[in-house]
Amino acid sequence: MLPKVNQIVYFRIISPDGEVELEEYKTRVADESADALFIELPLRGGSKRFRPLRPGDELSVSYVTKEGVKYDFATTVLGFRDDAVRLVRIRKPSPDAITRIQRRNYLRVPAELELAVRRGNERFLAMTRDVSGGGISFVCESGRSVAEGDALDCWLLVPFRSGAIEHVRFRAEVARVEEGDARKRVMLKYAEITDSERQIVIRFCLERQVELHRKEKGLSG
Repeated sequence: MLPKVNQIVYFRIISPDGEVELEEYKTRVADESADALFIELPLRGGSKRFRPLRPGDELSVSYVTKEGVKYDFATTVLGFRDDAVRLVRIRKPSPDAITRIQRRNYLRVPAELELAVRRGNERFLAMTRDVSGGGISFVCESGRSVAEGDALDCWLLVPFRSGAIEHVRFRAEVARVEEGDARKRVMLKYAEITDSERQIVIRFCLERQVELHRKEKGLSG
């Protein structure tokens, strides 16, 4: 499940307060040891300038296996090793710290976010149960007339750790409905969403994953 030597990986920098940077960097796993992976210094975009990293920097790393399965994990820069080229030594994650990204390679995280929904002339507010770059699920009163195959217009309130709040608008199709006594859970897949608004959701998912990881480890920030 770990990335192999010579495998391409991608990462984003995690700030000290848990924010995940928008810019994604591409690099290669050059070597490994019992407790670490060694990656090449990443280049900035299409330039020949390296992206500097320092011991203690936290990274959100993702990679795709040859079977087409995408994985993600958080790690820390431990130091450097000078070979023919300088390599960055990062902590090797334990197997239970690696997340398999389901649903068309989109990371799905549990999150309670405010959602405004419109179905025809009916409008109501709901709370999400989980969120991903491919769709969301939410809960609402069982009396709401939402059924599989319905088209919904939605507005999602997305808060970030920096205090910034984004409003993501999309059109969705109801993929499944789970009925309960007082509430129902509705699973949606995006039918119409701009790339920029999808990226907002993906960025939130990355930050949320880091937050959950830190809570599991008993860390604050």
